[in-house]
Amino acid sequence: MGKRTEQAKPLDAGARLAPRRDFPIFENWPDLIYLDNAATTHKPAAVLSRLDEFYRLTYANVHRGVYRLAEEATAAYEEARRQVAAFIGCEDTGELIFTRGTTEGINLAAGSLDSLVQDGDEILVTALEHHSNLIPWQQLCRRRSLRLRVCPVTPAGELDLAALERMLTPRTRVAAFAMVSNALGTVVPAVKVIAAARQAGAVTVVDAAQAVPCLPVAVGDLGCDFLVFSGHKMLGPMGIGVLYGRREILEKLPPYMTGGEMISRVGWDGAQWAELPQKFEAGTPNAAGAVGLAAAVRYLEEIGMDRIRAHETELGRRARELLGRIPGVRVLGCPAACCGIVSFVVPGIHPHDLAQFLARENIAVRAGRLCAQPLLRTLGVEAVTRVSFYVYNDLAEVEKMAEAVEKGIRFFKAKK
Repeated sequence: MGKRTEQAKPLDAGARLAPRRDFPIFENWPDLIYLDNAATTHKPAAVLSRLDEFYRLTYANVHRGVYRLAEEATAAYEEARRQVAAFIGCEDTGELIFTRGTTEGINLAAGSLDSLVQDGDEILVTALEHHSNLIPWQQLCRRRSLRLRVCPVTPAGELDLAALERMLTPRTRVAAFAMVSNALGTVVPAVKVIAAARQAGAVTVVDAAQAVPCLPVAVGDLGCDFLVFSGHKMLGPMGIGVLYGRREILEKLPPYMTGGEMISRVGWDGAQWAELPQKFEAGTPNAAGAVGLAAAVRYLEEIGMDRIRAHETELGRRARELLGRIPGVRVLGCPAACCGIVSFVVPGIHPHDLAQFLARENIAVRAGRLCAQPLLRTLGVEAVTRVSFYVYNDLAEVEKMAEAVEKGIRFFKAKK
């Protein structure tokens, strides 16, 4: 299966790919330089309008009514599924399950895969993981007496592929990894990792929360068993996400949650599960979130995912360069392949203090542990300041950020 065809548009390195006027939030915050996109992204008017349109004109519970309004709501929901599936190269819409987000998707996978593991088996994760792709596997290991193994990273912040190949054994039942690190911006060579894991007989679970928003992703090309991501990190609404899973595996697994919508027959003595994807979508779904996510997908496709990756890479490269020139700043990791996520520390200045200073300069960044405490401790730090870029950022904002960091360092030094 090939990757999605991108519209041929020229690259303009450093310029915004999406005008700020497309995003109503910036009308209320005209001076804001928003550099916290790895946490969440703002919504274009096209997404907000689609949400409003659904609630005003097409709102009803899906799959449950035979009246026209319910049929239109159901059609919109399933059309959203088709569009989002096409966005990640998934040809079988039964393999695309709507969730509340990446965290729920990983928990769904970990909870359901409980049936495929045996005591003494191993689960392999990497040192790059967000807590959402670590704690569910820790809990599965505790429930089933499994061994959790962690593949290390190099000093540059890249996955140690040689160590990965050594650690994959016939005992490895699951290999779970982030396609893009939320702390370092490292782009993991997913095809290589998945191929090695499959050769060892392991089920692969890809955390693509930071990847799908900025990289062309086609699940057929990757060859993964599961892939999860969130809508709010790619211009879509909060509370909607996706779990892609290969039909062959999904049909073998028990549902993670049970109740209404996910059954075909119920009696006092038991129940039969519905067909995919409803088998894994218990309860009333977030239909509005799904149609909003589909609108975000259309917006991103109009820009072109290849252009988005080039744009993020350029802004991240420039940020690393400028921050690296500032005396005392330590930029964490220097991966050869990275997206627009950069974390750094300034010895003697707490990241929260620096973030508050930047906020006074109308620059929004993230500070803290980034839900990646084990990784940060491996790198010798407890907390960091993180900047992350998206389609409405440009090089001028990167430069203003670096200037503000220098100004902040002078301010805190003067106070001592």
